[in-house]
Amino acid sequence: MASYIPPCGFYFKVEFVGIEGMSDDTEQRFQEVSGLSVEIEIDELKEGGQNLFTYKLPKRAKYPNLVLKRGMLKGSKIINWFNDCIAGYFLASPFPRLVKPADIIITLMDEAGEETAVWTVVQAYPLKMSTSDFKAADNAIVVETIELAYQYFTRK
Repeated sequence: MASYIPPCGFYFKVEFVGIEGMSDDTEQRFQEVSGLSVEIEIDELKEGGQNLFTYKLPKRAKYPNLVLKRGMLKGSKIINWFNDCIAGYFLASPFPRLVKPADIIITLMDEAGEETAVWTVVQAYPLKMSTSDFKAADNAIVVETIELAYQYFTRK
């Protein structure tokens, strides 16, 4: 019987679908992806006369925000999309334009560069962007963090 070795989580790629000019591979390299989880909310139903347990009934799925981290890039199409979404929603007058969501494909790869698993994040839109602190005493890369809300994800 062959032994199965689970894949390592350091070889992956992130692709944004639906953002203009996203052909550059360096644009889509990230050092960290988090938030790929789902939780089913429940309703507890207490039945009269039944004191041993409560019924747990499923309600809906709940997805946390997707968080992407990478070294800061100059002229980033993702940051341009982020800024367009913010400007379109808050700065457009007299009425805000709709935010244009993007699908995101996250691919975990094996040592040969073949797909191990693929997550498709549906209709993601930006919520928050932050940049790491600047410290004169440290010799560290500036990391930008992008937080996105999304509808749901599927795993292939």
